[in-house]
Amino acid sequence: MTVGTAFARAGLLGNPSDGYFGKVIAISVKNFAARVILEPSAELRILGAAEDEDKYATPSSFLEHVDLYGYYGGVRLVKAALKKFMEYCRASRIAIPPENFSVRYESSIPRQIGLGGSSALITAAFRAFMAFTGIDIPVEIQPSLILSAEREELDINAGFMDRVTQVYEGCVYMDLDRRMLQEQGHGIYERLDPNLLPDLYLAYKPSLGKVSGRVLNEIRSNYDKGDPHTIRTLAEIAALAEEGKRALLRGDRESLFGLMNQNFDLRRSIMTITPANLAMIATARRCGASSKFAGSGGSIIGMYHGASMYERLEKELADLGAVVIKPIIV
Repeated sequence: MTVGTAFARAGLLGNPSDGYFGKVIAISVKNFAARVILEPSAELRILGAAEDEDKYATPSSFLEHVDLYGYYGGVRLVKAALKKFMEYCRASRIAIPPENFSVRYESSIPRQIGLGGSSALITAAFRAFMAFTGIDIPVEIQPSLILSAEREELDINAGFMDRVTQVYEGCVYMDLDRRMLQEQGHGIYERLDPNLLPDLYLAYKPSLGKVSGRVLNEIRSNYDKGDPHTIRTLAEIAALAEEGKRALLRGDRESLFGLMNQNFDLRRSIMTITPANLAMIATARRCGASSKFAGSGGSIIGMYHGASMYERLEKELADLGAVVIKPIIV
């Protein structure tokens, strides 16, 4: 049995500029993981997880499931990953061993709340395929291949943040320079010491699940139209990550606190934020913490000061139906 594992992720600064040649700092969230399991078999088989089965207790549970998760499960993600893996091998003239296998997956990452569950599953699949076949893809190339599986095969509006963080793990700074991406196929990816990070909380609300690509379509549409405000704001958001890296390296946590809040405030000016998401942000700030989206909505991340503030976050966000955790990064 061969297993590939990838973890959830959360953006600290710079998102969503990662889809627009920006800069980002993000972390692994090892509290949650996706696993892809390969076993030798007589024929190549891709097996769904329990949530892929079309079985529902009642018509209302069917409606709730579709509203929360959409019409797609994880099988299409595994298929897209396998296709891109095989195409890479073919283009690189790497012989794929002839042995067949069955593929199944499992994931503890809460779905569709901005924690990178889909990209984690594709990343885990790539790792499983590499381990099973003994084919090693350069680490700097892997995020671009994973992203292409979502963008090109599944038409998902996505950026580099999830895939770079899930491939490199820990705390990662990424400069997604347009020219380097076009010429080299990857950006500049730098691991930062997680010990430099302040105390962080992560809060997520399962009922806010939405397909992230759909949520980000408003920004994509305006960017593609050349909207000056959207383009300027994305550049300002990217600059926050660069400033945040300097703040981390010099131990300036006060500046980092303000940068995280500014990241969300800028983002809010270029996309529609639902009242339920705004309530999470406002509640965390009322508790004295900083707060911004961890991804595309449904989860927030920020800095807190001391045990009493964390306990208050737990209580007041729980009143909104949100779960609060301390992210495990290493």
